[in-house]
Amino acid sequence: MMQLSSCFLICMKDDSIEGIYDTLKECAVISKSAGGIGVSVHNIRATGSYIRGTNGTSNGIVPMLRVFNDTARYVDQGGGKRKGAFAVYLEPWHADIFEFLDLRKNHGKEENRARDLFFALWVPDLFMQRVQNNEDWSLFCPNEAPGLADCWGEKFEELYKKYEKAGKAKKVIPAQTLWFDILKAQIETGTPYMLYKDSCNRKSNQQNLGTIKSSNLCTEIIEFTSPEETAVCNLASIALPRFVREKGVPIESHPSKLAGSNGSKNRYFDFDKLGEVTSTVTFNLNKIIDMNYYPVETARRSNMRHRPIGIGVQGLADTFMLLGMAFDSPEAQQLNRDIFETIYYHALKASAELAAKEGPYETYEGSPVSKGIIQPDMWNVVPSTRWNWPTLRETISKVGVRNSLLVAPMPTASTSQILGNNECFEPYTSNIYSRRVLSGEFVVVNKHLLHDLTEMGIWTPALKNKIIYEDGSIQKMEEIPDDLKAIYKTVWEIKQKTLVDMAVDRGCYIDQSQSLNVHMDQPNFAKLTSLHFHAWSKGLKTGMYYLRTRAAADAIKFTVDTGFLKVNGDANGTNGTNGKLAEEDDEAKMAQVVCSLSNREECLACGS
Repeated sequence: MMQLSSCFLICMKDDSIEGIYDTLKECAVISKSAGGIGVSVHNIRATGSYIRGTNGTSNGIVPMLRVFNDTARYVDQGGGKRKGAFAVYLEPWHADIFEFLDLRKNHGKEENRARDLFFALWVPDLFMQRVQNNEDWSLFCPNEAPGLADCWGEKFEELYKKYEKAGKAKKVIPAQTLWFDILKAQIETGTPYMLYKDSCNRKSNQQNLGTIKSSNLCTEIIEFTSPEETAVCNLASIALPRFVREKGVPIESHPSKLAGSNGSKNRYFDFDKLGEVTSTVTFNLNKIIDMNYYPVETARRSNMRHRPIGIGVQGLADTFMLLGMAFDSPEAQQLNRDIFETIYYHALKASAELAAKEGPYETYEGSPVSKGIIQPDMWNVVPSTRWNWPTLRETISKVGVRNSLLVAPMPTASTSQILGNNECFEPYTSNIYSRRVLSGEFVVVNKHLLHDLTEMGIWTPALKNKIIYEDGSIQKMEEIPDDLKAIYKTVWEIKQKTLVDMAVDRGCYIDQSQSLNVHMDQPNFAKLTSLHFHAWSKGLKTGMYYLRTRAAADAIKFTVDTGFLKVNGDANGTNGTNGKLAEEDDEAKMAQVVCSLSNREECLACGS
């Protein structure tokens, strides 16, 4: 059997040479089998920390991560295929945090960089509160202040404050100083990812196993790891546009693919079919757990005991377009909720059916679901009456569930191309772009927009060139009606706050997490602070996967026939910043951040 798992989560086995190299070997073996890896390094002692065995001092996490970096480059999944991919997770109390934030930067000494790794922060609520209140933050070495990574919530706060009072801190800094360094790294490199440790643990059905210490490479898998257990997840995505039907057309004679928003009034979304397919996906992913090849024994042990799966989606933006809905409209926001409620309900129902035949998963007892607590309860949300939740709860109380976790919307960057869908739950980045393949480069137009404009008789080579010139936006095209402009907004034209709110809306039906990218045209400290605090305060587990920004200045558009264009102004106008902060003094930055912290709901920065 092939290795069919997408995601592996590893915690550092031990803070020792043996533990580090055992972990490194496991990463290499998994990477050879095409697995993406998330690894937590919270327990590795900080720079300058005493080593009793050799009477020396530690070099900290940076030299160690350079070794992991070289392993990721070397183990390329066979025959020059894609390089290994490791995401490294660290909590912000670790004394090496500032060096960690610099590891992906483009400048600086090479020996202090590890640019082939990906980096993520596992952020406790206490840090966010200290930033918000402009208080001090203490940095610790895990060797001198042990156990901080092994607890969360009130227990973490108690232990952290106990170490502070005992004077165990290596360094005490203003929390906002570290916050600014996090923002600088994100604006320059797009990372570190932001995941909220307390939300991830508080809203996990695996919380009975112990403290969850990291996510995976793509920030949608939230599973327990230990030195004896490497978490694994088998994933599948559901192509949502295939559930858009035409009224009065028998399903068997239905066209396999619809396009465009014209005719949307005669279409509907088939929730019953989505439920049916979700059940099938649940059965199949569950079967893979038993049939799969496991590259390491720790992974097999974990998967057999907890049996998590991850169901995601692709083509949510295409679905909205087919139904004539603007991405940020109330109708789209309602459909977003209904789709994920349907997926979670039928995945749970199918898992309960499996449990009735095969028994619940091994570590079911003591889990939230064994006590009748499911994901919406953890968000204080009452599900709709579309599905029969009371009966499902009753069934689960009798037979249990076969899988500890079920829903995890992943990025689908590659798989969405198979059926020509847009990625996962994201809006379109552009309505026109070029795709490079081995045979050359060709222009791809949003098929729905092309269909609509062609049917209306306004698609011309001149219009195509205008759209290319406007970087894939149609908002300035006078010949295109306003209703289409609303439907075909790109991600740069939708408020990021709206996208975060939509992530929150579906979050109560996602028992793992979601790969939520943030797109900002001109990122600055205020906008980014506002967005992070909005995501955190709303209870998201993943606050940010990548920060996507746009180029500081447009490239000269050699491929555009400007003879078609009647353009006023400079053809090479600048367009925001990419990673380079405008020269602002620290006081101005601080003032912006204070504004966005104290007045989040009204703050204009959040409307970026």
